[in-house]
Amino acid sequence: MILRKIKESPVGTGVILRPIAIGDAKALSAAYVANRRHLEPWEPVRPESFFTVEGQTERVDGLLRQAADGNLVPLVMESAQDGRIVGAITLSGISLGPFCSSYVGYWVAGDQQGRGLATAALEQVCEIAREIVGLHRIEASTLIDNTTSQRVLKKCGFETIGDAPQYLHINGEWRDSRLFQRILHDRAPAL
Repeated sequence: MILRKIKESPVGTGVILRPIAIGDAKALSAAYVANRRHLEPWEPVRPESFFTVEGQTERVDGLLRQAADGNLVPLVMESAQDGRIVGAITLSGISLGPFCSSYVGYWVAGDQQGRGLATAALEQVCEIAREIVGLHRIEASTLIDNTTSQRVLKKCGFETIGDAPQYLHINGEWRDSRLFQRILHDRAPAL
């Protein structure tokens, strides 16, 4: 399992990036409740159960099953001081073989913005994708007006590859997105 190969690493002063664990459900519930309004413009409409410990337990269990199947690499950003979850970043849709690609998505708590956490976490995930997962490419998308996330992607070497009309159903409506990619290496895929 890929998650066992990933070591926790610092991504900012007092913040570590590490694989998600089933025991994170309570902290994730608290993080999503605390950041509900902050994240709402950028995420799909969530059922009330998503914000509960039970809902997060079910969600994390599903993420870990997908990770065990090699389809996902779910990580959290945790405050070393108090164990609070202050963000998350996930490689999803992992495809090996001739494609060797994945998608990445991330969020950072509202009170942690501007500290470089997303940039540091994304750089770490690119290294994990290249060295541990063996990916050639990572794709990301942002809403057209999410210039903050676009700056993070560009700092991490992602290039714009185009715009996608009505790409994702976010905050109750179909929204246009800007697509990005980062080529990680040019080695042939593992057989």
